[in-house]
Amino acid sequence: MGEKKFQFKHILELNLAVLLISTSGVLGRYIDLPPAQIIFLRSILGAVFIYIFCRYKKFNFKIKSKKDLTVILLCGAFFGIHWVTYFYALKLSSVAIGMLSIYTYPVITSFLEPIILKRSFQKAHLALGVLVLTGVYFLVPEVSFENQHFIAVLFGVTSAFFYAIRNILMKPKVENYNGSVLMFYQLLVIMVLLSPVLLNTDLVAVKSQFLPIIFLALVTTSIGHSLLLMSFKHFSATTASIMSSVQPIYGILMGMLFLGEFPAWHTVIGGALILSAVFIESARHFKGVGK
Repeated sequence: MGEKKFQFKHILELNLAVLLISTSGVLGRYIDLPPAQIIFLRSILGAVFIYIFCRYKKFNFKIKSKKDLTVILLCGAFFGIHWVTYFYALKLSSVAIGMLSIYTYPVITSFLEPIILKRSFQKAHLALGVLVLTGVYFLVPEVSFENQHFIAVLFGVTSAFFYAIRNILMKPKVENYNGSVLMFYQLLVIMVLLSPVLLNTDLVAVKSQFLPIIFLALVTTSIGHSLLLMSFKHFSATTASIMSSVQPIYGILMGMLFLGEFPAWHTVIGGALILSAVFIESARHFKGVGK
């Protein structure tokens, strides 16, 4: 009974992380700046918040080996690509389509994780991945490059690919390093890679969007993503990915509430399929099977 309570606690923590991260959909649509500029500012402020928190908690910033440092920095680059392409998906479509499109990443994770980490493949993950993928299919009934929503989904799938690889590579590192410290180093990489956007930044426009950018950096990034990384100690990357698929549902509800964006019927069907996969995987893990 004690072990089940322990597992349930971590499931709740993971879902809190997902809830906080899901605010990115509404903020990505609301903030009136180019995606690269949003992510650059997000990474700067997020790094500052996380650094202050790590110093307060006296976390160790030392990376034990060059190999670990290389992997962490590479993951920072992957994470930056994920964020920028994800925000392009949001700008080109809606909160619902933008967020749901990146949830091909549990499918990609279920295929790549056994290969990269040399683990056995679970057939159940494939079935759940197919269920999520079917849900995403309902987002864009018309497959055409003239359809802006289709292009948005392509950006979302690209985002999902890099997010999946980043999560898989980071999974072994959370065993040896604090999640907030890992997040700090990745944000530094994103800052460096996107620093050229400063050349075309309109400071007046940035000032008008500063409050939502701060929320994005503090709540969505610093708190949400640090909690998600720490959850990898208790779940496989695939399990965490599929359970995190509830994120678009939270995001869609926020889009309806704050932006007045109501999804079409086919989007609702897709969301229902994705949410079904979340419930199934949560039940599997709670029974001690999903890890």
